[in-house]
Amino acid sequence: MQTKRAYKFRFYPDQQQEKLLAQTFGCVRYAYNSILRYRTDAYDQTQEKIGYMGANARLTAIKKLPESLFLNDVSSVPLQQCLRNQQTAFKNFFEGRAKYPVFKSKKHRQSAEFTYRAFTFKNGELKLAKCDQPLAIKWSQTLPSDPTTITVSKDQAGRYFVSCLCEFDSTLLPVTDNKVGIDVGIKDLFVTSDGFKSGNPRHTAEYATKLTKYQRRLAKKKLGSKNRLKAKRKVARIHAKIADCRSDNLHKLSRKLINENQVVCAENLAVKNMIKNPTLAKHIADASWGEFTRQLAYKANWAGRTYVEIGRFFPSSKRCSCCGFVKDQLPLDVRSWECPECKVIHDRDVNAARNILAAGLAVLAFGENVSGNGISVSLSCSR
Repeated sequence: MQTKRAYKFRFYPDQQQEKLLAQTFGCVRYAYNSILRYRTDAYDQTQEKIGYMGANARLTAIKKLPESLFLNDVSSVPLQQCLRNQQTAFKNFFEGRAKYPVFKSKKHRQSAEFTYRAFTFKNGELKLAKCDQPLAIKWSQTLPSDPTTITVSKDQAGRYFVSCLCEFDSTLLPVTDNKVGIDVGIKDLFVTSDGFKSGNPRHTAEYATKLTKYQRRLAKKKLGSKNRLKAKRKVARIHAKIADCRSDNLHKLSRKLINENQVVCAENLAVKNMIKNPTLAKHIADASWGEFTRQLAYKANWAGRTYVEIGRFFPSSKRCSCCGFVKDQLPLDVRSWECPECKVIHDRDVNAARNILAAGLAVLAFGENVSGNGISVSLSCSR
């Protein structure tokens, strides 16, 4: 099965490339914010909705203004691509999938998108438009095909990355009889229906002391000073280290689950609502349940596996996996309980994982909505 996949690599620009990238990032940000202000004002004043063609015409007019001639010093492709991204953002907003687009800030991550017209890829060397030398990329793997689109970015820690979008043929894994249900949590990132508990490395807590020290130093620096910029960069590097460790761990765990099981069942949790809990917000954010299930979904699709998401209102923890009895209440501090019907003592998380697996297999067998014993189950699945 042929599909598209992005391959991300770190690169180290020279002085000329760093200067050109800084100009490109600034021009992309300026064009995006200018067109966003133009579209917002047009709707507020005259109720006029500006589409992509109108935004592109406005950008052409802006580039001819005396105060905006610097936009012609960089490639025009990233400027056009940022308008396409803005159009997608507006589409997601009007269809209820996202909030209203916001202005880009130079204090956050910077990026620019290049199509095949604005870069060349030959003999393993990638050269951007208006660059004399190819990028010094640290290739960690070979690209399966020539990239169709690349995205150059700079994070708050000062690191440069290039993401290459390529077409590749996904390899289907051999069919296996293993099936697993997983219950995500905080003490353990997930617990499987066969009793395996993954544990939780708690990367944020591991670097909490170091992060606190550098954040205090940052708070004492004068606003606008170079020392404050240096201190801010040190804090950003710690956050980047935490994010990298978390991402690496999630990729290893999700890959292991997909490789070993033909069917993986999980709950569809409302993480955005759960993270509003002031006591558990930091722990839930560190666990990254949303990213973990996202990885399971697309990796299952690539490998020919089946990933099933159970509805969030299914009483997986309160339901006995042996007889089907459902408790009325089960507080979070209760980690094990005895079923009053069959007298079986359940581990809360293992019992939930078993119920999730049973519900997922039932829906796969009988359809997208199953009801029985007063319980209804809905899901979304990818194969």
